[in-house]
Amino acid sequence: MSNSTVLQKETSKVHQEVIEANQKYVSEFGKKGELALPPARSFTILTCMDARLDPAKYAGLSEGDAHVIRNAGGRASDDAIRSLIISHKLLGTKEFFVIHHSDCGMALFTDQIIRNLLEKSLKTATVDSSGWKNKEESGGSDEAKFISFLTFESLEKSVVDDVRRIRNHPLIPKDIPVYGYFYDVKTGKLVEVEEATRIGRAS
Repeated sequence: MSNSTVLQKETSKVHQEVIEANQKYVSEFGKKGELALPPARSFTILTCMDARLDPAKYAGLSEGDAHVIRNAGGRASDDAIRSLIISHKLLGTKEFFVIHHSDCGMALFTDQIIRNLLEKSLKTATVDSSGWKNKEESGGSDEAKFISFLTFESLEKSVVDDVRRIRNHPLIPKDIPVYGYFYDVKTGKLVEVEEATRIGRAS
């Protein structure tokens, strides 16, 4: 039995699909290997990791166009700001977009809820009309008490808060405009949060 056959039996269906998709991508890669390191359109998007959002489609991006920073909620976390600083300082981006979205899972729980769940189990939780619950309660950890999960109650306020944090950060130049939007998952439309864009205006 060949090593490739053994590998196929040991890996999941999803894993195999990803590798096969990559092989097809490689066969059509063309001149993309010649793309420059700095993004050609000189801007950065900070957005959510939600699988329904495709920044390449909703913002019209091709490979090499822009930086896209993704995390749960599209929040201006310390690590997201670290990436924004590098994006501008070393790779020359000149505009930032903060793009959250409707129906975001980050509004469906609080830090305390996820901490309580993780304290009792690391397995995936479920949610119903009575709230979040563990399917089994064993093998948890209280390490979650040291993590800020950056949950929120108001979508528009979360955009405003993140734009304000980026705008006020001492390592982000004031001449970089920071735009605030949310993506409507029902229509695909980017909706401007005017207060956020006003706060993020370049000076």
